[in-house]
Amino acid sequence: MMSNGTTDISAQLAAEEDLPAAAAAYLEVIFELDEDEIESVQVRIAERLGVSRPAVSEMVRKLRRRGMVEIDDGIVRLTASGQEHAERRVRRHRLAERFLTDVLSMGWAEAHTEAEAWERVMNARTESAMARVLNDPTTCPHGNPIPGSGWTDPLARPLAELQPGAHFGVVRITEQLEFIPGMLDALEQAGLQPGTSGRLLSNSPDGSLAIELTVAGSGEPTHLAVAGSTAERILVTFEANATGATS
Repeated sequence: MMSNGTTDISAQLAAEEDLPAAAAAYLEVIFELDEDEIESVQVRIAERLGVSRPAVSEMVRKLRRRGMVEIDDGIVRLTASGQEHAERRVRRHRLAERFLTDVLSMGWAEAHTEAEAWERVMNARTESAMARVLNDPTTCPHGNPIPGSGWTDPLARPLAELQPGAHFGVVRITEQLEFIPGMLDALEQAGLQPGTSGRLLSNSPDGSLAIELTVAGSGEPTHLAVAGSTAERILVTFEANATGATS
């Protein structure tokens, strides 16, 4: 696991030179699926990477020989070594997103795409310098935790679990939504992003929600309809007695 502020840069550089970029991408996907509580079976990995099932099977075999993954009842799991490599790559991606949005004022979707390129070429020294310039952020712009940052879990739950009348604060847009075409742009334009507060107005039998958002500096509240599948992947904090959800 990564330690905060005590990374051995020389060791990182040596490890990076030994791991092909394609293998690192697989480790990152497995990490992200696990983070979103999605079973990392081979079909899910193939969907996320846009590759064939045979290609996934071949790469998983290579990663097993390297001792970076293991198979448990059909689920691909990271070993300690695989976890370390995956955390490093995810950390760089999310730091790059922060830099691109906070410093260069890029939009969410553009920053996400650009960060995929940056993470592949960023070395340990650049990573350390970027974190320093950004004052060691704990999350990416979408609220997902940056490994090694000292992030504290806010005990958020899905927006879909709220009952009408509940007040909430958005804290996280999970990785699964980032890979749906147009989703990041739509969420950013609507103001449905970390730091926004709101109230659930109603929910429909099909799972969709009607919400009222209060965006800082925007004046009047905004009313939005949110699909149930989207609401399941937006994490919020809320008044415990207003959710109707069981613990």
